[in-house]
Amino acid sequence: MGAAQIPYLLGHAEVAELFGVERQTSAKWRVDGTLKPPDLVASGNPYWLLGSVLALDGKAGRRVSEERLRQYEAKIPGGRRVESPELLPVILGIQEVALVLGTTQQTVARWRHRKQIVDADLLLSRSPLWLLDTVTHDANERGRGLVAEAIERLQSGERLPQKPRGRGTATKPRPPKKPLPKPQSFTRSEQEAAVAFVTEMLSEGHTTVIRPKQ
Repeated sequence: MGAAQIPYLLGHAEVAELFGVERQTSAKWRVDGTLKPPDLVASGNPYWLLGSVLALDGKAGRRVSEERLRQYEAKIPGGRRVESPELLPVILGIQEVALVLGTTQQTVARWRHRKQIVDADLLLSRSPLWLLDTVTHDANERGRGLVAEAIERLQSGERLPQKPRGRGTATKPRPPKKPLPKPQSFTRSEQEAAVAFVTEMLSEGHTTVIRPKQ
């Protein structure tokens, strides 16, 4: 696809580089609301338009140097600024590519490793991103099938949910374990009772140890 169609987008790693801070700082800005909600979510990962990120410049001591901005833009030759998420083309991560091609994420990753799928249009925060048109064109060239329903859903704006960040929700406490039954002894005349007891213990998942005594 033409490079001019590729928008300037940033993941957490690129945001951190732009401001000269640690990646964890960018993630913290996302959590505390300094960074607005992501303009794009692909494969569950958040991405922001360049304009959304530059809106933080000059606030609370945050600065973007011209040099760092040039370095970022140089990584996306022919990239363009998009002012609104509604103007973004349909962009896919590995999960969405798998849906479009009717395969698994593992297969897409294997194709990437073997150079059996078109190179990603963007590589942000170590994650590949493709324009939908790039993927469909490549699939047609290679004779791969496409899932029309998945394409329509993505074109309508449906996205996969963002990956959870930070601490997960508390899990429900496990119910208390049932107390173990008391040990029992059986004589030769109580064989049926002994068999019934052992059978019951095994059916409840207990390990039964038999210690003969004289």
